[in-house]
Amino acid sequence: MASTTEENYLKALFNLANPQGEVNISELAHQMQVSMPTVNSMVKNLQKQGWVIYEKYKPVLLTPEGKKTAALVIRKHRLTEMFLVTKMGFGWEEVHEIAEQVEHIHAQKLFERMDEMMGYPTVDPHGSPIPDKLGRMQEIHYKNLSQAKAGQEVLLAALADSSTEFLQFLNSRNLSLGMELKVVSKEPFDQSMVVSYEGKSAETLSEKVCEKLLVRILD
Repeated sequence: MASTTEENYLKALFNLANPQGEVNISELAHQMQVSMPTVNSMVKNLQKQGWVIYEKYKPVLLTPEGKKTAALVIRKHRLTEMFLVTKMGFGWEEVHEIAEQVEHIHAQKLFERMDEMMGYPTVDPHGSPIPDKLGRMQEIHYKNLSQAKAGQEVLLAALADSSTEFLQFLNSRNLSLGMELKVVSKEPFDQSMVVSYEGKSAETLSEKVCEKLLVRILD
């Protein structure tokens, strides 16, 4: 059974991994906000547990068991976030810190009951996929809103950024998942967009914001 610190490292490796499953050791140190000697020591420990493959001067690679362990931590985190929003009335901007603590509880029945009570959701409140009980995560392919063209209608399906600050920004614009948006126009100079949606006939969104909104183009 992984410790809280080990689980945090595995989760970071899972989220940082490139398409080949590799993570640069310095990138991991930056993400965990620790020194290189500290991260090297932890990676060696993870390797002893069979969760990673690591050779000096080479990227870290999660093993299949390491990926599964990390995915199951992420599962607990995302189930907790969804439970807090759907069953307890928390705002989507309030749940991350709570879920960061709950994800380290080793009580499988608790999370199975959460899952059952919610009707087995496949995504969390921010549209991110929830891994299943075996650690398998569904791949969902959305476009950034910035890729949409003027005149197109899209469904806001997920977020590329679930930070409290960004979620509060979306709240201030009355934007939430499941909304249909129409791209009214796109500014060639700075790539900002004017969009219309429920309750808003026109709202200007910067390119930075549009990059973080993940959408499905509606036919």
